[in-house]
Parts: sequence; C-alpha cells; structure tokens
Amino acid sequence: MESARRILVVDDNIELAEIVSQFLENRGYQVSIAQSGNGAIRKASSESPEVVLLDLQLPDIGGAEVLKKIKEIDNAIVVIILTGYGGEQVAVELMKSGATDFISKPFERDVLLGAVKNALKMRDAQLEDKKLQGFSSLEKFFPFLAHEIRNPLHAIGGALTIIRRRSESGDEYLSKSIKIIQEEVDHLSEFVQECLDFVRPPMKSNFMEVNVNDVISIVVNIIAYMFEELSKKIKIVTEMDSGLPKIYGNYEEIKKAFLNLVKNGFEAMEQGGVFTIKTYAKPGSPPGSIEIAFSDNGVGIKKEDLPGLFQPFFTTKLRGTGLGLAICHRIVVERHHGKIDIESERGHGTSIRVELPIRQPTEFMGGKG
Repeated sequence: MESARRILVVDDNIELAEIVSQFLENRGYQVSIAQSGNGAIRKASSESPEVVLLDLQLPDIGGAEVLKKIKEIDNAIVVIILTGYGGEQVAVELMKSGATDFISKPFERDVLLGAVKNALKMRDAQLEDKKLQGFSSLEKFFPFLAHEIRNPLHAIGGALTIIRRRSESGDEYLSKSIKIIQEEVDHLSEFVQECLDFVRPPMKSNFMEVNVNDVISIVVNIIAYMFEELSKKIKIVTEMDSGLPKIYGNYEEIKKAFLNLVKNGFEAMEQGGVFTIKTYAKPGSPPGSIEIAFSDNGVGIKKEDLPGLFQPFFTTKLRGTGLGLAICHRIVVERHHGKIDIESERGHGTSIRVELPIRQPTEFMGGKG
C-alpha cells in the first residue's frame, strides 16, 4: 500500500477514469479526475499531483499542450501518456518533451500499476538528486548525465515497443535484433541508476531499527527471481543467528548493498555452486556489532585486482558498471560506519564480511552522513 501518493487521471471517458481511479485508490493512492485539458491544468496547479495519467484525446486542448503547461507549473510532476492504438508514435514524441512513459489502451491493470510505481521512483530519485551538496564536480555531474541519457532511452524503449508489436514474429533476425536493443537499453538504464545510487545523499529520516535476518531473506527471494535459470544450479545456504540484535540504519540502503553482494556472487558462479550467507553477533565493547558473511565458490578475483574493487568504475566484469561495490562501500562504511572486507583467490571463490554497528539513533544523527 502506498501512503497517499497523489495521482491525477485526465481522460474525458469518465467511465474509464473512474475505473482507473477506483483501482488506484484501492491500493492506497490519493486520486482525482479531470475530464478536460483546462481542468487538468487547474488541478495540477491547485492539487500538486505527483503523477499525471494524461489522455492525448481531450475535448478542449491537445495532450501536448497540457503536458507543456503541467511541466511549467511543476517540472517535478511525472506525466504518463495514455494513448489509443495507433497513437504510440505521438506518445514517443511527447516523451522527448518531458513525458516519462506511455501506456496503450486497452491496458492491463498490472501494467498501469507498474508504470505508476516506476514513475514515482523516478520522481523521488530526481527530487533527491537536487539535494546534492558537498560532492565532487564529477558526482554533481551524474544527475545531469542521468537526465541526458534517460530521455533518449525512454524514446528508444517506446519506439522498440512499437516495432515489437508490428514486427513479423517469424522473422528470426529481427527478433534477435530487438532482443539486443532491449538488452542494451536495460544495461544503460542500470548504469544510470547505479550512478544516481552512488551519489545520492543519505536521508537520516529513513533510519530505523532493522532486522538484518529479514533483509537477507528478502534479498534471497529477489535474487531467485532475478536469476531464475541460474538459481536452479546454485544452492543458497543460510545460517542466521536467531538472536541477532537489530541495528539502526537505512533499510533500503542495506538491502541494496546486500543485493549487490549476492548478485556478484551469482554472476561469479555461472556453472553453478554453493552460496553461503551467515549472520552472527560480534562480541565487543558496547554497543557492539553484527557481522554478515557472504561466500561463493565461483571464479574468484585476481590478487592484483583486489585493491581497486571499491573504486568507482573499476570492474573485472565484461559488462560491469564498476559501481556495485563502490555503492556497497559507501552504504556500509560511509553511511553506516561499518566495515567491509573481501578475501578472494582466482579459481577458489570469494568471501565478503560486512560488519555493521549496533548504534542508537542519537549516535547516528551526530555522525558522518
């Protein structure tokens, strides 16, 4: 359930608008409806929606003009275009003018919900990017880079959707070409997101008590979904301390760091193997700490590559972004005042130990961010 995220549905088909509104309200969103372009502009100004679902065919003014006016009111408002069959090309053009995504009618409810969630994630990321202060000029450049890459990526993705729908399914070469384009778009999108994850400022308001065992259980489920075929060849062994104390930290960031570490392990075991995760409390002076050990029996890492693993853009993978471990280091060491150590030998697998302190909220608020 989303907590009162604001959505404006703009469509002169009141029956469809009410169906969409009811569907989204049932999932916790705050939804309002406008049946005209001018009505949409007024509500965008008075209600400050976070996402606008904008139909192109309106009775008074065109969708392109409405999009322009909404962006003038608040450029942070995310606009998803709703278009009928045959209007995809116009929708792709509007994505160059500031729209984030488009959905073709009729659409499945899961498609709509997925588009809304992605739009909100993009909005949140863009708002956080504006908070960048005290970073290097290179890091400040990342959000600009992300913006310049994302716009053409969305246009390419939209155009690819049209090509896929209208292509001959029996044309093997065309199908392979479409698959390659989609893979490259996904790779670039991942790179852009990791750039933003690397420089995004920490939000202290998101710090809370975190049960690390629960985080690991969720990460294991996500990895099984991400690597559906490879998961059949890799056995995951978890040895989690049932009495593990909770830590105080950013749940989403910790999950991100663990996900990167497990993902790396899986990618190192393309031929299969065993991946082990252990958690235990580490004795020491109060407030103490916990340790999480990640081990794989994959290809391992060359000795000469070990010193550069946490450096941005350093990678030993053919298709790596070089930011995964840099993000882990920033999350664990810089933002949670923990430790992360890697031991590896080529051909003999890799072991990574993460240590996270058990701290009180006041200690975190006064620490380095």
